[in-house]
Amino acid sequence: MPRIVAVCISPKKGQRKKNVGAGILLKEHGLKDDAHAGDWHRQVSLLAMESIHKMQAAGLDVGPGDFAENLTTQGIDLPGLPLGTKLRIGPRALGEVTQIGKECHNRCAIFHQAGDCVMPREGIFIRVLEEGPVQVGDSIETVDQIS
Repeated sequence: MPRIVAVCISPKKGQRKKNVGAGILLKEHGLKDDAHAGDWHRQVSLLAMESIHKMQAAGLDVGPGDFAENLTTQGIDLPGLPLGTKLRIGPRALGEVTQIGKECHNRCAIFHQAGDCVMPREGIFIRVLEEGPVQVGDSIETVDQIS
């Protein structure tokens, strides 16, 4: 079953995030206490552990939070999700996929080390539709959309 393997925040933008183990996803805001939260379409960033493994295989000593993602997942094909997909995160939170990948205007330290970075291609962004707690080990799953 797809699950959350890290919940990460940072006090400022442009920093690697630290796995704090648990947090609160706030409706139309993002992950509480994270610098990227706010009233916009990229409230919460997600990256799969499978993507991080690709960078580890390239010889980098990286892990959850090092790509500035809020939620590190396992067992769900994040970049394969269509825009508008609803995700149930933990027992109550609901998010909507708003963006797949991103343009990196300033090459990050990881790009300079490896000559590549997975976040611009494989990271996704959501906005929070329903708030709730999230912690390591919680499930993450797509929710059928009702027409």
